[in-house]
Amino acid sequence: MRVFLGSDHAGFELKAHLVQVLTEAGHEPVDCGAHEYVAEDDYPPFCFEVGERTVAQPGTLGVVIGGSGNGEQIAANKVPGVRAALAWSEETARLAREHNDANVVSIGARQHSVDDATALVQLFLATPFSQDGRHIRRIALVADYERDRHRPAGGLPTRSDHP
Repeated sequence: MRVFLGSDHAGFELKAHLVQVLTEAGHEPVDCGAHEYVAEDDYPPFCFEVGERTVAQPGTLGVVIGGSGNGEQIAANKVPGVRAALAWSEETARLAREHNDANVVSIGARQHSVDDATALVQLFLATPFSQDGRHIRRIALVADYERDRHRPAGGLPTRSDHP
């Protein structure tokens, strides 16, 4: 599987490790940067690149890495079509794919050992989407809102003048 990876300085070493591990596991990792360690770099451009490339190539997945993974998840989720999930345990990594069909995983390099972070990424990549109807329905509601900014019938009002 093709896997796009991006990180800032905080995830730079973990990203390099993951590129090697994923290659050895038969995946096709694509390094979207940073390509050199720069202590003051900014994570959003790398996360946008991972997200855009993941959405443009169905059947691929993405990995964004930073210190906590929070900002990276937020940035990746700004790309239409991305469903990025912050994985901080085996269960969150598995459920992100199984229930949410997440296509990008965010990892906090400063929150996990290299071995634990690697295991989270590998679990995310290995877990298929369940195809359960309730999950398909919920993902479609999110995609419809992302596209149209229209809430489904029965949802909360969208007018700004509503109290």
